[in-house]
Formats: sequence, structure tokens, C-alpha cells
Amino acid sequence: MTHPFVTTVNPSTGAKLADYPSMERDAVIATLAEVTDAQISWGALQVEVRADHLRAIARELRSQRQLLADLMTAEMGKPISESMAEVDKCALACDYYAEQGPQALADREVMTEATRSWVSHEPLGVVLAVMPWNFPLWQVLRFAAPCLLAGNAGLLKHSPNVTGCALAIERVFRDAGLPANVFRSLVIEESAVPETTETLIADSRVSAVSLTGSERAGMAVGAAAGRAVKKSLLELGGSDPFIVLADADVELAAAAAVRSRFLNTGQSCLAAKRFIAHRSVVDQFTELFASGVDILVVGDPTRATTQIGPMAREDLASDLRRQLASSVADGARVRTRRTIEQSGGAWFTPTVVDAVTLDMAVMREETFGPLAAVFPVDDDAEAVRAANATPYGLGASVWSRDTARALGVGRQITSGALFVNAVVASDPRLPFGGTKRSGYGRELGSEGAVEFTNVRTYVVGGGSVHAGAGTE
Repeated sequence: MTHPFVTTVNPSTGAKLADYPSMERDAVIATLAEVTDAQISWGALQVEVRADHLRAIARELRSQRQLLADLMTAEMGKPISESMAEVDKCALACDYYAEQGPQALADREVMTEATRSWVSHEPLGVVLAVMPWNFPLWQVLRFAAPCLLAGNAGLLKHSPNVTGCALAIERVFRDAGLPANVFRSLVIEESAVPETTETLIADSRVSAVSLTGSERAGMAVGAAAGRAVKKSLLELGGSDPFIVLADADVELAAAAAVRSRFLNTGQSCLAAKRFIAHRSVVDQFTELFASGVDILVVGDPTRATTQIGPMAREDLASDLRRQLASSVADGARVRTRRTIEQSGGAWFTPTVVDAVTLDMAVMREETFGPLAAVFPVDDDAEAVRAANATPYGLGASVWSRDTARALGVGRQITSGALFVNAVVASDPRLPFGGTKRSGYGRELGSEGAVEFTNVRTYVVGGGSVHAGAGTE
């Protein structure tokens, strides 16, 4: 079946950006063969040599900063200041793994009865990455930097609406001197993505798969990897709680709430989405929160002062409008006062609602855009119950002047990360990932360095059968 073009569209204006020829099955398989061949020599290099390549990629990212930022802003509407910061963070991740990764991958000696025994982290081979549109560079680089350092090769299937970014990443790697075919991007038309992904996962030349995306996509990829008995890493949705305890600095918490919810126009899996505040402070918090949202600068994402741009696609904005309308019909109250002048289908007015219940769409579902819900609770125990009333478990933040109290509350919440008096964010130095239906596996930090490795045991005997031989 022929899939001629992938078309990208500027969500800010609705104008077409580019048409990219879609790869047919034979071209995809040929690319996989080239990447497989390249991985053999890449994996044989010393880790310090691969680290030098990461340093070169970091330099190239910084050199092409403006070009890459402009492309992200055009393809998915990210405010240009945030696009610039995303490029910087990608370069930082490469530098981090170049400096710290070799130590995490180093052989670890273990004292046993043998003459020598040790644990080694060796490359798996070719790793398929299925990546989302919301952070078009960062999602890929946080996968690619440790994956490449470990000696694997990468095969990227990016979201079709950021195809230009996918090809730009491959170009940056090539310009930085990465050997040919160690990292390649596939251009696949949307309707062909499920079949192509399953075909690749089933292919013996693909050793593992990493996906960041929706719960539905994660279930499909996880099932395919399970059938093929291959390692998978899934970073899926989130509906992070942001808990304001009775003794919190409410002004500080409200200002942080605006940053946490509305970064990237609210299109982030780790953004706070459910704001749970003690009844004694909820009115003050909601008023400050809504007032802070009302003064956000909404408009042309290419302007340096813009804080909120369009959503990445019209269908995403339409789904968010459905969630808001459903919740308002059920009794939710809109607390923000602004409206936006843009008329395009991808635009959504940043909105805060309260008077919500746990069964409303804004609390029950993941809201992936500039929409926040505030929910009152009577005590810390109720805050914990509300925080855990979700199938997701990515991040959580707790706000209190008493750190011990905040940690006590936070430890009762199921999540992959807990932030106290701080906005949840990923950091190259710390592991990142979720639990429950937010996925499994860890990226970043030393854990991310070894995630896609064969943890191999080596034992050298002393010429005699040691105790315990013959047991499992």
C-alpha cells in the first residue's frame, strides 16, 4: 500500500508547512538493515569515544539553536522562548551523559568464590523509539543520548505533525559527525503507523522499543513487545496532583501552579492538572491562580513575549473543549475571565475551573492542554485520597511550610516522582518515569544510562568446581 505524503501544518495559522514523502514498507525495512549494520561497529567503540560524539552533538544543537527552535514553533505552536529552552536542555542532556554516563556503564567487580566476577552493561542493538509531538526535540534526545552512549543504534518513528523536527534531529546528528546510519528517522503516514510499528517490533533486528505517548499507543506497543518478548519502556499519560496544604505559602503555590499547568500551553504529561487545596486556603489559592492565568500573554508563538500559543492540532483543542463543556454542564464553574481573539481551531483560552467533583471529565480524564481544575479537601487524608483517585501515577507535588508534613503526605501518593514546594520537571541528572497507567521503565539519570543495556554477568573460574555448582 502506498502512502505518498506526510503533511505538516502550522497550528497557529492553519497554513501548510511542507509535504514529506512517506516511506513504503520496503524503504522502512531497508533503513532498518542499514541501522543494524551500523550498530555493530558503533557498539564496538570505546564508551569514551561515543561520549565524544555526544559532546559534538551538544555543540551542534547549540550551533543550530535558532533554526531548531523556529521549526518547533512552526510545527507545533510552542512559544519561541520555550523552544529555545528546549534546545538548550537537549544539549545539556548530551553533555551530562558524555560526562557521567561512562561511569554508570563501567564494569562493576563483584567478590565471589570465583577467580574474578563482574557485571557489565552491554548494548542491546537497535532500539526503536516512538516519540510524541509535544516536546519534539527533548523527548527524542532524552532517549537518544543514553541509548547511543550505551552502544545502541536508534530508529525513530516521530509524530507525523513534527516530521520536520524528526528529520532535523537526524541532520544534527549527521552534522555533528555521528557515523552514518547509527540514528535514522522514519517518515510514516499516520494510517500506516500501527502496522509499521508492529512490523518493526516483531523484526528480530529490533532489540527493544521506547515509547512516549498516549495510553492507547502504549498498550499497543507494550502488547507487541510482549508478543516478541522484547524489552519496552513506556512513558504515558499523567494527571498529576498539585496539593496545597493548609499551612502552605499560598501566593508562592499559586504562582507555581500557573507555571506547572501552562508550560508548553499545558501540553505536558508531567504538568499538574488537578489542583487539590485545603478548604481553609482554597478560595485564596483559586483567586490568585485564576488571576495569574488571566495575565498570561497569549498570541503569536514566534514573539518572544508570548507565553501561550495554539495547541498543536485542532483535534486536541476540540477534545479539550469537550472536557470543559461536559464539566461545566455537570456544575463546574469557570473562574478565569479572559477570552482570546484568535479564531483558529487549534486555539483554546487558558481556563481554570472550580466547584468540581471527582467524576467530572476535568478530574476523571487527563486534560492535555491549558485547562486546570481546583478541588477542595477538608484534611490531609482527603487530599491523599483525591490525589490517588486516578489511574495515572507520573508526578506529584505538595506545598507546605512544613517539609516533613509535605513529605508525609507525598509518600502516600503513588507516583514516579514527588516534588515538595517545587514544580515537577524532568532533569537529566535524575531518573524520570511513572507507575500505574503512566507506564514503566526509567529515562534520565544513571538509571537511564543502563535502561537499554544487557546487564551481563561474567565469571572466571579457578580450575575447580566451587560450592553451589549444580544449583539454579
